Amino acid sequence: MTANSLEAHVRHQPRVAIIDLHGEINAFAEDVLNTAYADAESRKADVILLNFSEVDYINSTGIALIVSLLARARKSKRRLLACGLSNHYVEIFQITRLVDFMSVFPDEKSALAEGQASIISSPE
Repeated sequence: MTANSLEAHVRHQPRVAIIDLHGEINAFAEDVLNTAYADAESRKADVILLNFSEVDYINSTGIALIVSLLARARKSKRRLLACGLSNHYVEIFQITRLVDFMSVFPDEKSALAEGQASIISSPE
């Protein structure tokens, strides 16, 4: 992985897709994020979880890219969740009001518990 790069790997579970992110989310990350999101959508996931636990850096362009994923999720009636953000980025998500539209969890386990609960409570 080179400087300024992002890697994304998608794991599929029934009705849930987890996108594990590794590296930096900046202007260079757009294609990687869009490809991973398309993969997550491809199996009709109701919930998509962005796992930020291996993300080193997010700049303002990266925040804008995350907002664009949120818009895609909302348009297709999917829930977009986040986990593994450092305290600094949790604060950034609060300041930018991303937390008003995207639930943020400390870890994957708690995010998946919420994601599964929302699937059970909503009809297919």
